[in-house]
Amino acid sequence: MSALRPPLLLGSAILLLAGCADPSGPAGASAGTPSGTSSATAAISENATLAAEVPAALKANGITVASDVSYPPMDFFAADNKTVVGAEADLDKALGTVLGVKVTVVNVPFDSILPGLQSGKYQLGVSSFTDTAEREKVVDFVTYFDAGTSLLVPAGNPKALKPGGNSLCGRAVAVAKGSTQALVDLPARAKTCKTPIKVSTFPDGTGVNLAVTSGRADAALADSPVAAYAAKQSGGKLEVAGDSYGNAPFGIAVPKNSKLTGLLKSALEDLKASGGYQQVLAKWGLESGALHTFEINAAS
Repeated sequence: MSALRPPLLLGSAILLLAGCADPSGPAGASAGTPSGTSSATAAISENATLAAEVPAALKANGITVASDVSYPPMDFFAADNKTVVGAEADLDKALGTVLGVKVTVVNVPFDSILPGLQSGKYQLGVSSFTDTAEREKVVDFVTYFDAGTSLLVPAGNPKALKPGGNSLCGRAVAVAKGSTQALVDLPARAKTCKTPIKVSTFPDGTGVNLAVTSGRADAALADSPVAAYAAKQSGGKLEVAGDSYGNAPFGIAVPKNSKLTGLLKSALEDLKASGGYQQVLAKWGLESGALHTFEINAAS
């Protein structure tokens, strides 16, 4: 993804199981999509036993997944600015196939997803949510990927910033609103700083990347796969400084006590057994984040 891609069309909904074409193709055909890859759903099919357990209302109306579609390679818009692509988008589609249910992804600001789940507006939230004990107070999580936090800086790292220590003290740092980096990481760092960190929050990943490339921020903190992909797609404007840290699993957010929680864990296990889970991650170069086992509320 280029950090200068067109603005997001907030609020658009995309049917992922309604015959959308896979936008993967030759290099340059669609900014940010992988090249030379086969369909991520080649080994994925419905599990009749699990499909039979899906509540009738969801069978009839489908599952609505809330996602902030601004975090490549996890979720982002293809060149048409309408079709949702990415590792999590493919996983959404694969889980829907296994459960025999239509999945609709709705583009929602990150910090509005969990409140939307609590209110019943959406059935799932898949948007690189780190499974934390604090978040588990309001939703349940089913883990599916392992990631850490990375420091994204201008190419050449002109201010010699480091992911650890106090090098971010006194610096302008961009983060996504409602993210773990904004709610946990930077507040913890601030306690050790003599000169405060100048925190800039943005509603989506595009704004975070632009803040760094435009010079409005000295650096950004983002989930490791997102930061790595942003650097790769920046045309040499961005790079990741040092190693990632604070690795923890991403989880599918589910309303408390939903029957979908157990079904999703079983569907992920089905995908792993069939090889479909590995195919989805390999398509986006994310094999290193694969989980050996999937858990419910791993933080607690």
